Amino acid sequence: MPPDLTSLPWPPGLSIAVFAVAGALTVLGSIRLVTLGDTLADRTGWGEAFFGAVFFGLATSLSGIVMTAVAATSAQPELGYSNAVGGIAAQTTAVAVADAFHRRVNLEHAAASLPNVLFGALLIALLSLALLGSFAPGATVIGVHPASLAMIGCYVGGLHLIRRSGASPLWEAVATTETLPDIPHAHGSLDRRSPAWLWSRFVAVGLVVAAGGWLIALAAESIVVSTGLSAGFVGAILMGAVNALPETVTAVAAVRRGAPTLAIAAVLGGNSLDALNLVVGDIAYREGSIYHAAGREELFVTASALFMTTVLLGGLLVRQACGWGRLGFEGVLLLASYAAMTLILAF
Repeated sequence: MPPDLTSLPWPPGLSIAVFAVAGALTVLGSIRLVTLGDTLADRTGWGEAFFGAVFFGLATSLSGIVMTAVAATSAQPELGYSNAVGGIAAQTTAVAVADAFHRRVNLEHAAASLPNVLFGALLIALLSLALLGSFAPGATVIGVHPASLAMIGCYVGGLHLIRRSGASPLWEAVATTETLPDIPHAHGSLDRRSPAWLWSRFVAVGLVVAAGGWLIALAAESIVVSTGLSAGFVGAILMGAVNALPETVTAVAAVRRGAPTLAIAAVLGGNSLDALNLVVGDIAYREGSIYHAAGREELFVTASALFMTTVLLGGLLVRQACGWGRLGFEGVLLLASYAAMTLILAF
């Protein structure tokens, strides 16, 4: 008799199987998203940085949004919180992975652009507001903490400023022989498709990724209940790693297609929307503020994600041509930071 998927906890074998299948869905969906998104970025004229940060970020973050909402609704706020910030840490590490596939020069050197730098600053602001919410009074308005409202205002205002900055920029990255400009290029058979067809496929694939997030959240909750592992470890490392798969695959695929700006934008944009996952979790969690439900482990992961974002932003500004082991200094620091965070949470 097949197991009842509505009854938790699931058997460990089923939980692992669901994790594997859902992870495969997000990877395959993301490979398709990078092709469709690159085409739409050129077709709309919005550019790889802005399109990648907003629409790529939304599509690849759908699974994480669903994960956080499901966990918070199921009275697992620590799991939902750690999934959001753990995903940011894992996805930032994806830049170092993508850098390994960009052989000629450091990825941040080739992809430096004003929108990417500004999206990095926006992400730092959002993570800082999340930390401030944890230490502010726990009063809520209609069940929503004021920090959530501040994060929404920060994100919307940040998008407006970033969009305006492209009209008459007062700062721009100096072009070098290794800089790959964001210019429209051929996309094969996709160039013959209508915008409506491209958008419909983009939305459909994004929904597949979201469905994967729902299954992952249920499996993760089952793992916490049945194994006794901490919500911080399961959310930040296990869910966070799966949550990061779309951005990792997107970044690597974009680099291999010669779109490094899109690779960085997809990570930073996805991370900014993952920070807003905390707002989704705060709304879904009806027993108080999700920021005050966060424990020591969750706050540690938030601080780690904040540090790693600062390192990535530094790499975009320094634009080191090459560094240690074919990675820039930021790539080495990102890998070391994520490894240290994982070990501390595990032991």
